[in-house]
Amino acid sequence: MSEHHMLRRVAAAQATLDEFRGEPFRWGHSDCSRLVAAHLRRLGYKVRLPAKGSYGTARAAMKQLRGRGFATLADALDGMGLERIPPAAALVGDIVQGASGDAFGALGVLLDNGRLVGYHEHADGAAVLQQVDLAAAWRVEVSR
Repeated sequence: MSEHHMLRRVAAAQATLDEFRGEPFRWGHSDCSRLVAAHLRRLGYKVRLPAKGSYGTARAAMKQLRGRGFATLADALDGMGLERIPPAAALVGDIVQGASGDAFGALGVLLDNGRLVGYHEHADGAAVLQQVDLAAAWRVEVSR
């Protein structure tokens, strides 16, 4: 990976952190899928999400996801053509998934030094979190 691409990944991850840090979790407005989508768009991906505010509960979000032909958020990322990688191989700017209290799994964007930006039930809003027990990761390419 070139230095230029790594700098773009770092800048995109920082911009995503700046946009979402402290933003309270709210289905359909500021949730992990919107956080990840904003990050991917910064790196040139076209991401299609339901209109902002079109779902306001976990149940409605799952209905939207299934209506697009995906059983999980992981399936949706796979459907975008993102390459699954071992979580230990993830670099700054890659997408990671950990456990959550719902069927979605918690998505976040890897930062540096074992940290990620994402939502957690014990944080007031999106926050810098320590990565623990990641279940999956996806490589995010810059040249899109």
